[in-house]
Amino acid sequence: MVDIKYLKKQEEKLNIERKKAADERDVQKGKTIKIKLSEIKKEIAKQSKAIDESNRQLRNQPLPEVPAGKDETENVILREVGKKPKFNFIPKDYLALNKNLDWIDIERAGKAVGSRFGYLLRDAVDLEFALIRFAFDILKKEGFIPILPPVFLKPEAMRGMGYLDHDEDEVYHLEKDDLYLIGTSEQAIGAMHMNEIFAEKELPLRYAGFSTCFRREAGSYGKDTKGILRVHQFDKIEMFSFARPEDSKKEHEFLLAMEEKLMKSLNIPYRVLQMCTGDLGVQAANKYDIEAWLPGQNQYRETHSTSNDTDFQSRRLNIKYKKEETGKNEHVHTLNGTALAIGRTLIAIMENYQQEDGTIKIPDALKPLLSF
Repeated sequence: MVDIKYLKKQEEKLNIERKKAADERDVQKGKTIKIKLSEIKKEIAKQSKAIDESNRQLRNQPLPEVPAGKDETENVILREVGKKPKFNFIPKDYLALNKNLDWIDIERAGKAVGSRFGYLLRDAVDLEFALIRFAFDILKKEGFIPILPPVFLKPEAMRGMGYLDHDEDEVYHLEKDDLYLIGTSEQAIGAMHMNEIFAEKELPLRYAGFSTCFRREAGSYGKDTKGILRVHQFDKIEMFSFARPEDSKKEHEFLLAMEEKLMKSLNIPYRVLQMCTGDLGVQAANKYDIEAWLPGQNQYRETHSTSNDTDFQSRRLNIKYKKEETGKNEHVHTLNGTALAIGRTLIAIMENYQQEDGTIKIPDALKPLLSF
């Protein structure tokens, strides 16, 4: 394979010769050069496509502070926050509690749709809308722009966000329309600014997006097959930031602080983990998870994550900002973080606020937002 730089030099040289032939009105020489140019352009396009496809297979590079490790077993627990509730009875998990509450109907969802779906009913619906209002009230005060994004994306947008070259099996694709269903509003929010240039004063630009999310859960066969902990369709509020490269580490800590603020406001015990290099995923250069304590299951389970994706997505989507000092355009950094995964937060509330008679006490932060 001929080096692409050499081909481009040849193309430049032939263009000069073609202009010279035109000036000399040498038609035959012009035709010969035109044929050679066409062949070179085809080869350049072919090699450019191959290079682009090869580059898309590359993962983001971990930041220096990310701990080395082979997989999730080597993630680092940074801190545990909140007091685990003490019960004078044996706490139940949310599925056992649901037998009395009838908030989640999995059996009928299985009949109507299939496995890993559920209907939310009765007070669970009111709780969902209260959680949405609760989260947006807090996030708006911090300068987040509320957004309800589309749940469909074009292939170039989904690929630009980094979700097709490695995780395509997780994404639902509508072949007839050639559109993808989003697995998080992060995907739609990041893609909305593709091929744009921000003014430096606009950054950081923060969005809080609510959406229904769709995931195949292709890599979780046999895990959490019952209930609504791991499902194909769920509702989530996602934070997303566009930031200057020199500010992205600080912005990442800010997103984590917002996640912790929401958990503390709901008074749900949790722990914070930093992902090791082997558990970062494709897009992230650094990532934190929050896991809520679930007393009925006697374990922590993931409810939040926040990632600093540096310029991984912005380069693929051509999103830049103009530096005031130099006037040059540079790629922004993109970051995302879960504000609330509604289903998992509902589970955490059920298990941490359960009463001996099987009822659920309402967190104080949600009481003003509920009619019961």
